[in-house]
Amino acid sequence: MADKTTQTIYIDADPGTVMNAIADIATYPEWVKEYKETEVLEADDEGYPKTARLVLDAAVLRDTMVLSYDWPADKKSVRWSLVSSTLLKALDGAYRLEPKGSGTDVTYELSVDLQIPMIGLLKRKAERRLTDTALKDLKKRVEG
Repeated sequence: MADKTTQTIYIDADPGTVMNAIADIATYPEWVKEYKETEVLEADDEGYPKTARLVLDAAVLRDTMVLSYDWPADKKSVRWSLVSSTLLKALDGAYRLEPKGSGTDVTYELSVDLQIPMIGLLKRKAERRLTDTALKDLKKRVEG
């Protein structure tokens, strides 16, 4: 996979609270600006999403995607990858949570590969915008 974009933000909440917000994909349209619609298609025995359909409407990208999720037992991270999309060849992402003081450092990694060619600089800019917005929206959701 191509280079990935990585950003970190501090959230004033414990990792469990942060991960609960991340795992609640059904509520993303309420607090993530870019997601207009979401649906958990399959969940694991603990209720964590295994596959979900997300309708993305970002300034740089509009698409309906199905993503597959991997939730390690410790719930300190989650990884996802693309199952299907009309515009994307690949999408790999992850949230990694690290306790820090009374809160959590949340690192978001994202790598996107489009069906259509795009200049690398523009692709990185789009990835940075998506990761930056996602982290800020998550911080507002958890701390608000």
